[in-house]
Amino acid sequence: MKHFPSFASRPGPLLGLLLTSLLGFGCVTSSEHGTRAALGRALTFHASFDNQVDADFALGDRRLQSAPQWGHPRNVHPGLPTNNAVHLAPGAGRYGGALRFERKMDELVAFQGARNVAYRSNHWSGTVSFWLRVSPDADLAPDYCDPLQITPRNWNDASFFTDFTKDEKPRHFRLGALADLPVWNPKKRDWDSLPATEKPLVTVVHPPFSRDRWTHVAFTWDHYNTGQADAVTRFYLDGQLQGEIPLHLQTFTWDMEKCLIMLGLGYTGWMDDLALFNRALSPNEITTLNQLPGGVGQLPRRSKP
Repeated sequence: MKHFPSFASRPGPLLGLLLTSLLGFGCVTSSEHGTRAALGRALTFHASFDNQVDADFALGDRRLQSAPQWGHPRNVHPGLPTNNAVHLAPGAGRYGGALRFERKMDELVAFQGARNVAYRSNHWSGTVSFWLRVSPDADLAPDYCDPLQITPRNWNDASFFTDFTKDEKPRHFRLGALADLPVWNPKKRDWDSLPATEKPLVTVVHPPFSRDRWTHVAFTWDHYNTGQADAVTRFYLDGQLQGEIPLHLQTFTWDMEKCLIMLGLGYTGWMDDLALFNRALSPNEITTLNQLPGGVGQLPRRSKP
């Protein structure tokens, strides 16, 4: 069973667009401009961590928030924990600044999910993208470490999570997409006793993480909440598809007022350029996202409704 504790500057958007206009005609095709525009229209949330911990763009609450513990009740309040276990690291990011998790911590750090995650109770799709810099075997505490988890409930109940495993050497990196608990595990069998084939996971046995380089993490989901076993979930590292969760029923019943985008559960390392989109990006769009010279801040932003 998983357990958690009770835990070179980037050009701004306008400058990035200007540079693209001045320099991009010879190196960025009209098709690429079209792809970037489509990505900008699909964007619902972006935190660059360049000059602030709050999001640069958000359809919902843009404030990074914290609570005394990871477990319920999760009564979050704006601002970081006061013990400096996590802080802004200027100039340390993939592009500019980054969010630095100094040590495994008891406190919870999160963004609100409402409207930042474009949840739908039927025919739901989306994408999450972020960058990590970490040496898993050297930097992480000896337990499960979740750089990101999104749910209104628990890690095993209507939840997306990315995690580093605790027992393997080298540590595996996984994507979990666990529907409502009664849907994917109606008998409530113990997680550790379940066969690997029955766990809705994509596992990367030799992930390309290092303290000396940034790794791009992205996952997409499509055909969720259809009532049919037709859901598709894909996991990418550095723009390359690592695997898919086989087609099956994915029912996520979320109370968005309780949904949180939780960061750094048990994690020790750097995170940068967190972004969410309102649809499942194509493999070509994931490649474009991975190769943006200025990160997601370079995308044109749609107007807030």
